[in-house]
Amino acid sequence: MAQYCRRIVDQALDELQPHLRALAIFGPKGVGKTATAQQRARSIVDLSLPSQRELVSADSSIFSRLPGPILIDEWQRLPEVWDYVRNAVDAGSPAGHFIIAGSSAPRGAVVHSGAGRIVPMRMRPLSLAERDLEVPTVSLSTLLDGEQEVAGTTAFGLADYVEEITASGFPAIRPLPARVRRVELDAYLANIVQREFPEQGYPVRKPEILRGWLAAYAAATSTTTAYSKILHAATPGETDKPAKETTIAYRDALSSLWLLDAIPAWIPSRNHLERLGQSPKHQLADPALAARLLGLDSKALLRAKPGSTRHFEGTILGALFEHLVALSVATYAEAAEARLGHLRTRNGDHEVDLLVQQADGRLLAIEVKLANRVADVDVTHLHWLRDSIGSDLIDSMVVYTGQHAYRRPDGVAVVPLALLGP
Repeated sequence: MAQYCRRIVDQALDELQPHLRALAIFGPKGVGKTATAQQRARSIVDLSLPSQRELVSADSSIFSRLPGPILIDEWQRLPEVWDYVRNAVDAGSPAGHFIIAGSSAPRGAVVHSGAGRIVPMRMRPLSLAERDLEVPTVSLSTLLDGEQEVAGTTAFGLADYVEEITASGFPAIRPLPARVRRVELDAYLANIVQREFPEQGYPVRKPEILRGWLAAYAAATSTTTAYSKILHAATPGETDKPAKETTIAYRDALSSLWLLDAIPAWIPSRNHLERLGQSPKHQLADPALAARLLGLDSKALLRAKPGSTRHFEGTILGALFEHLVALSVATYAEAAEARLGHLRTRNGDHEVDLLVQQADGRLLAIEVKLANRVADVDVTHLHWLRDSIGSDLIDSMVVYTGQHAYRRPDGVAVVPLALLGP
């Protein structure tokens, strides 16, 4: 068995899991939920196996006889297990006793929230820091604490970031040779259409339309494009388009499979910015899925001239780089007990790519630039936000593809993605 490599979420699990009666780890298939949970379990019940489903269905009291912590893997294959755990917690199960892992929530199942009983945690594909390619020198959590020092140098460049976009953050896929990775990603996407959707209660009568919708959604990566436009792009020139309800079902199924990781619009809690957009910024679980849906490998992305490979709002390479940044920052933000959002005014005259918000409402603002230099024009919106919310802005940062981490004379931090960590 391969040696386990700790994930960023492990630090939170170290602190929380021994004290929580039940904890649920959610995320798309292949992100490493089972491997992470197994490090903490004394007993494992794998409900993907028919024999174990039959055993638990016949006698759910088995959980009271197994030594804990107990990992209940692929719990959604037997949804009533959720209620059993919830009731066991109410009855006084020991602290740290249950770990639940799953990659979907079954449609139509009566699943109570578990609020106050089962604490949820999301697990994403590998962030850049977790891929062990460079030693981060700038910590997101220390920036949130007001740390001003920013330094470090990396040899990482554009070609390296493009490779990481296409390699994926799925631990079992990214070490493979490039062609094998492409085959595995194609199989992953085919499995979504042919198996996962039907298992979720969404039969797919025309797989080619769903695949087209997924590709159109991928083309909208890192934008707030309306779903109506995504649908139109998925079925160009066709009069027999799927109904709006069908595309909503697509979105709901993908969300229940944890394959959408949209960035919500930031809603101010204690300042008075007006006319802010409310649309989420579209992103799949992993930028490699988006690249594969669009038929783009690393060579194709590097060949594309600026402006020549367009999606809904700009170049697809810029959008995919922002996706890689967002995937990483979302992981780092959760480790710092913060949440991720984005800002865009309704008329589009101001936008900030990513906002990391603390519980007290204060923000770290991040612009993402697919460039190895940062000019004054690149920080215009960061200055506007600082002028608008004042001391509620903890810090501002541009994440780029250059080599050096430093602070500009205006105080904005400039950090290569490879040097940014939790």
